[in-house]
Amino acid sequence: MSWFSSLNSVVIDFDQSHLFFPRIVITLIAILGTFILITHLRPVLRAMRSGQYQFFVQHADFMRLLATLALIPAYFWLMEFIGEWLPNMGLGFLLASIPFVFAMSMLYCHEKTRRNVTIITANAVIAPTFVWVVLYHFFLVSMP
Repeated sequence: MSWFSSLNSVVIDFDQSHLFFPRIVITLIAILGTFILITHLRPVLRAMRSGQYQFFVQHADFMRLLATLALIPAYFWLMEFIGEWLPNMGLGFLLASIPFVFAMSMLYCHEKTRRNVTIITANAVIAPTFVWVVLYHFFLVSMP
C-alpha cells in the first residue's frame, strides 16, 4: 500500500532540480549532433581528401561571428548577475533576455529601417516577457 500512496506525493531535490532542463537540452544536442555526423561525415571526408573542403565560406562575416561569440557569454553572465541581485523572481532571465534578443537581432539585421528596428524592439520585449510569464507564472519553473 505504501507504493501506491507514494504516487500522490512529489519530492523535489532542490540540489539537482535546476539540472533538469539542461540535461534535456544536452541530450537533444548530442542526438542531433550524432545525426548530423552520420548524414554528413562521408561527403565532408570526400571533400577534404580532394582538397575542396572549406570550413568557412568565402567572404564569411567574421564580425558577426565574433560579436555573437561575445554576446552569448555576456548574456549568461548578465542573467546570473541580475538573478543574484533580484533573486527568486526569474527577473535575471527576463531582464537579460530583452537586451540580448535586441542586440542579436540588430546584429543580424541587414536593413536597419525604422520599421525593422520597431519590430526588433517589440520582439525583444514581447518574446522574453511571454516566455517568462508562461514558464515562471503558469508552470512555476524557477529561473535565474
